[in-house]
Amino acid sequence: MRFQDPGVNFHNKDKATEGLTLFAPLRGNEAFLIDMDGNPVHSWKLKNGGINRCRLTDDGNLFICEDSGAGPKLSGGKAGLIREYDWDGNVVWEHHDDGQHHDARRLPNGNTVYIGWELLSKEHQDRVQGGIEGSEHEDNGGIYGDYLREIDAGGNTVWEWHFHDEDIEAFPLCPICSRHEFAHANTVSPLPNGDYMMSFRALNTLIIIDRQTGKIRWSHRNLEFGHQHDCHMLPNGNVLVFCNGFHARDGDLCSKLMEFDPDTKETKWEYIANPPTSMYSGNISGMQRLWSGNTLICEGGKGCLTEITADGEVVWEYVSPYETPHPKYGTINWVFRAYRYAPDAPELKGRV
Repeated sequence: MRFQDPGVNFHNKDKATEGLTLFAPLRGNEAFLIDMDGNPVHSWKLKNGGINRCRLTDDGNLFICEDSGAGPKLSGGKAGLIREYDWDGNVVWEHHDDGQHHDARRLPNGNTVYIGWELLSKEHQDRVQGGIEGSEHEDNGGIYGDYLREIDAGGNTVWEWHFHDEDIEAFPLCPICSRHEFAHANTVSPLPNGDYMMSFRALNTLIIIDRQTGKIRWSHRNLEFGHQHDCHMLPNGNVLVFCNGFHARDGDLCSKLMEFDPDTKETKWEYIANPPTSMYSGNISGMQRLWSGNTLICEGGKGCLTEITADGEVVWEYVSPYETPHPKYGTINWVFRAYRYAPDAPELKGRV
């Protein structure tokens, strides 16, 4: 497989947002903090690799999900180990849950919230609607469901939510998705009021869970999401989401960004590349609204990080040169998510 030219392919220094970008190549064994020229200014050696969604903690440590090598045999998003590395690469905290997948977040109070898989009971499996008939998991003929768990620093569960406790029938799977999962959560995004927003890829649906009641208080299903990733609420109260364009309406093979009002569902801003098919990642991916008003896009399936202005002008483009083996797709340079930090960001503590 051939990728775009690796490294920085374009940089408009007058319009790009100066900073350092953090990412970890999917299934790789290292995480990188790169400058605007694509040069690594710091890196961390990982113990396991995996889905590798990573951020810096307030202390400047690397908070990352890695593959435990055990648990459900579901490859998409498999993790199981949540680790925190200090600046020198020492593991200073970890939590092991073989069911954990895709996403985990460190909360302001020091707790950690994460998504996990569990095998549904026969009763709950029989209630799952949609999907391809007969496509349950090959190992056990069953269906795995998602849970959300919050733990304290000692790894003790302080709160949890299980999708099977909700009205399953109200959330049918995409008709051309497999029935081995209900319903492939890929994002948990803490909201300012303590609630959690989640993305369910196989449902084309976003939900908000009320942490106090433990019930869904808001949901939005939209086929334009195209099996979306990385939903989160912006400071202006709108929701920003990466619409992958997978199983898309009208066969449009392109991805896009959508910002919408969660109350009216009205689209307030969107980005579609020119030409549209020049930006397409059928899986992973995400974006970050930067402090400048620009947006950093992670086009995961191409390992391409792109910064655009509010008007959609490309002002920076970087393609990951780090190739890793994938059991199904061969050699890849995928990036699950990326995040930029200002040069004076408190997480960096002046170390770079």
